[in-house]
Amino acid sequence: MIIGHGIDLQEITAIAAAMEGKPRFVEKVLTESERERFSILSGRRQVEFLAGRWAAKEAFVKAMGTGIGKIGFQDLEILPDEKGRPVVTKSPVVCKVWLSISHSGNFVQASVILEEEDES
Repeated sequence: MIIGHGIDLQEITAIAAAMEGKPRFVEKVLTESERERFSILSGRRQVEFLAGRWAAKEAFVKAMGTGIGKIGFQDLEILPDEKGRPVVTKSPVVCKVWLSISHSGNFVQASVILEEEDES
C-alpha cells in the first residue's frame, strides 16, 4: 500500500548560488557519505548532484507529509547503487522507497513514492 508520494522541482542555478553564498550549505544538505561522492565530481556535475539530492530529500519529506524540519536533510541519505541508480540508504522510516531523479537544462526533478514493506 502506498503511504505517500512527493515531487520536487528545483532550479540548478539556485543551488549553485546557495553553494557560493553559504559556505556550509553542502554540509547542511549532504551526509558524510554523500559528500564523499560529491567531492569526486567537478563543475556542473557536482552542482547537479547536490541539486538532485536536495530535490530528492524535499520530495521524500513531502511524501511523508512533514516537510523539512521534523525530518532533516541529515536524516536522509541517497547514494548510487551498483548500476548508478539513486537509492535511499538512510531514512527515519521503514518502508520501500521508489525514487527517481531527472535533470533537464536548468532544472532537476525528484519523485518519491513510499510504500509499506511487505510483511509476508
